[in-house]
Amino acid sequence: MVKFGVGQPVRRVEDQRLITGQGQFTDDVNLPGQAHVVIVRSPHAHAKILSIDVDGALEAEGVLAVITGPELIDAGLGEVANVAWAAVRQPDGSQAWKSTRPILALERVRHVGDAVAAVVAETAALARDAAEMVFVDYDELPVVVDTEKAASSDSAVVWDELGSNVDYTWEFGELDPLEKALAGAAHVTDLKLINNRIVVNAMEPRGAVAAYDADDDRYLLHAGCQGAHGLRDRLAEMGLKIPKEKLRVISNDVGGGFGMKTFAYPEYLVALYSAKKVGRPVKWTADRSESFLSDSQGRDHVTTAKIGFDEAGKIVGLRVDTIANLGAYQSQFGAFVPCLAPRNMQVGVYQVPAFFNQVKAVFTNTVPVDAYRGAGRPEASYVIERLMEQAARELNLAPEELRRRNFIPADEMPYKKAPSLPFDSGDFNRNLTDALARSDYDRFGARRDAAKARGKVAGIGISYYVERTAAGMNEYAQLEVDPKNGVVNVWTGAQTNGQGHETAWTQFISSRLGLDATQIKVHLGDSDRLPGGAGTGGSKSIYMVSGALGVASDSLIEKGKKIASNELEASELDIEYRGSDGVPEFGIMGTDRKISLFDVARIAETQVDVDVFEAGGEYSEAGNTYPNGAHICEVEIDPDTGAFEIVRYTVVDDIGHVLNPLIAEGQIQGGIVQGLGQAMGENAVYDEETGQLVTGSFQDYWMPRADDMPNFDFTYNEIPTGTNELGVKGAGEAGTVGAPAAFINAVIDALAPYGVTTIDMPVTPQKLWRVLRASQQDDAA
Repeated sequence: MVKFGVGQPVRRVEDQRLITGQGQFTDDVNLPGQAHVVIVRSPHAHAKILSIDVDGALEAEGVLAVITGPELIDAGLGEVANVAWAAVRQPDGSQAWKSTRPILALERVRHVGDAVAAVVAETAALARDAAEMVFVDYDELPVVVDTEKAASSDSAVVWDELGSNVDYTWEFGELDPLEKALAGAAHVTDLKLINNRIVVNAMEPRGAVAAYDADDDRYLLHAGCQGAHGLRDRLAEMGLKIPKEKLRVISNDVGGGFGMKTFAYPEYLVALYSAKKVGRPVKWTADRSESFLSDSQGRDHVTTAKIGFDEAGKIVGLRVDTIANLGAYQSQFGAFVPCLAPRNMQVGVYQVPAFFNQVKAVFTNTVPVDAYRGAGRPEASYVIERLMEQAARELNLAPEELRRRNFIPADEMPYKKAPSLPFDSGDFNRNLTDALARSDYDRFGARRDAAKARGKVAGIGISYYVERTAAGMNEYAQLEVDPKNGVVNVWTGAQTNGQGHETAWTQFISSRLGLDATQIKVHLGDSDRLPGGAGTGGSKSIYMVSGALGVASDSLIEKGKKIASNELEASELDIEYRGSDGVPEFGIMGTDRKISLFDVARIAETQVDVDVFEAGGEYSEAGNTYPNGAHICEVEIDPDTGAFEIVRYTVVDDIGHVLNPLIAEGQIQGGIVQGLGQAMGENAVYDEETGQLVTGSFQDYWMPRADDMPNFDFTYNEIPTGTNELGVKGAGEAGTVGAPAAFINAVIDALAPYGVTTIDMPVTPQKLWRVLRASQQDDAA
C-alpha cells in the first residue's frame, strides 16, 4: 500500500502552508495600478428611491467614478443570477414567481444593506469618504420581516407586482391517503417548530479583484468562491451579458464558504464593470458589518408537523407544512432550498407509508436567504427527529425503542418503497446501538441523580439523521506530468473552502499512480484550466472529483503505455503500470525492463504538437448518497441561572468508505459545531418596525467558541454505497444535519420535570432562565 494512499489517516498537506501565512486569499491579491470600490448601501429596509445625488462624491479627492443602477442598465448589464425559481412547480403546474434583483437598486430598496451605488477611488479610505457624500432621497415604505406574518393577507407587501408575499406554494406527496392515515391513527403527535435564521459568518469576508483587458476584450475576476466555473457562467451570462469565455475567474484559498460563497453577488459585477469603466483593476473587500448585511443568510422556517402511529407504535403517516423565508429577493438557489433540496427528507430513516409536505415561500424585507451548510436537509431532519422524541414521550416509549420499531431494516436494503427514501445501503439499528453503548446511555439515570445532587438538572437526547448528497452533474479533472520537477500537477473543478481537498486529491492520485505526496501538486480554482466544474457544495466533491481523477489517471496510463511500448520495444498489450511508493513506472510484464513515468513524459514532450504530457477526465454521477448516523447529546442545566453545559456528545456515523479518517472526523466535528451554534445561540434578529438587523455585529450576534463545546466521541461504521467506485458517502454537511435536534431533545428531556414539552432554537441561558421561572411561578400558583 502507498503510504499516503486512500483510507489512511494522513495529516493535511495544505496546513503547513496555511498556518505559516503562505495562503493566498482574495484580499491578498493586488494588481498593478488597482483602484478600490466601496458600495453605498440602503439604511432602510423598504423605500422608494426618489433621487441620487452623486455630484459631491464625484468632486471628492481621489474619486475616479460613481456608479448607479441606471448607468448599468444603459451599459447593457443584466441582473444578479437567480437560476432555481424555474424548477419550482406549484400544484397547478405553474412556475414560482420570479423576482428580479438589480445589480444596483433602481427604483426601490427592499432590505437594509441593499446596494444602491458604488464609488471607485484611488484608495479604499478615499472611496469610503466619498461614499458618505452620495445623497439618496428615500420615501420609506412599510416593512415585514417576520416569516409567519409575511404569509398573511394583511402584511406589508415586498413586491407590488406579486400582490402578496407568497412567492410559491409547493407540494409533495398525496394528501388524501395522508389524511386518512392520520384520521385512523391510534396516536398523533403534533409540533410547531421554528428553525431560526443564521448569519453565515465565514472567517474570510467576501472580496473581489477585477480587471479588464481592452485588447482582448476579456475580464478577469479573483474571488473566493465554491466553484470558479459556476461563478463565471452566472456572472458572464446573466450579469455582464457576455459569452462566458470572455470572463476568467480565479479562486485561490477560500476562508470558509458553507454555501454562501457559491453565489454571483452584485459586488462582483460592480467590480468588473468598474474595472472596464476606469481602465484599471478594481478591488472590493467587505468588512464584517457589510457581510452581515449583504452575504446570503440561512434557515428561517416556521413549520407545523403531525405524525401518526398505530397501536404498535408504527408510523402510519407524516404531514409537514412549512413557511420558508426567502428574504427580499430570490437568491441564486433560494427558491430551491426549502422545497426541492429537502424533498422527502422529512421521512428520515423510517418506514413511512403516507407523507405530505407543503411549503409556502415568502418574501420579507430582509437579506436574501440561500443554501447554508446542509441546505434544507438540516431543517428536514430537525422536524422528524423532534417529532420522534416527542412522540416517544407521549407514547411512554423509550426514544430508542420507538426509532427501532420504525427503522428501515438493514436486510431490506436496497430499499425502494416510496415515500420512504431510496436507500441502497445502511444499517441504522447498528449505528444507534453502537452510539447508545458508547454514550453509556443505560447508566444515564445515575448521572442524572448525581447532577441533581449538585443542584443541576440533566437531560439526554437522540437524533438519527440522514442527508442526501448532490448528484446529476459533471465534474472535470486534469493531470499534467512535469518531468523537470518530478511532479504531477492536478486541477479539478471543485474548490476547497477548508475541507482538506488538497490532501484528499493527493491521497487519491498517490494510490492511483503510486506517487509520493511530495510528487503531487494540487492547484485551486481557475476557470481557464478546465472545460467545466461542478464546484463544491452538496457534500459531493469526494466522489465526483475522485471519479474525474480516476478517468484522468486511466487515460494518462493508457497514453503512457503507447510511449513505453515504443521505447521498450514491446507490444502495448505487454506493458503494465507499476506505480508504487513514489516510483511510478511502466514495465514489460514478467520482466524487469521498465521506464519511469517522468521519462515517458520527457519523451512525450519531444513529439509533434505535444507541449506537456497530460490527460483529462470527465465524470458524471447520477446517484445520490445517503450518509446517516446517530447523535446522542447529554446536557446539564443550572435551574437557578439557566446556564448549561454539554457534558457528552456521541456520534456513530455511516459515511461509507472513509478516504481519510482524520479529515472525516474534522468535517463531522465542524459540522456538529455549526449545528450546535444554531441551536445554542446564533440568531439573526430583525426589528419588526424598521427592518433593521438588530444582531448586526459580533457584539449582538452570538457565535460558538471552543470552550462552549465538549469533546466529541466520534466513530463510524463503513457501510459502502454502490453509487460510486470508492463507496463513499459525502460527509461535509452530515454533522450539521444531526446536531440541532440532538441538543434540543436533550434540553427538553432535562426540563421535563418542570412540565416543559417543547422549546425553540436558539436555547440560550436567558431563555432557559425565563422558561424555568415561568414553570416555577405556575407551580406556585
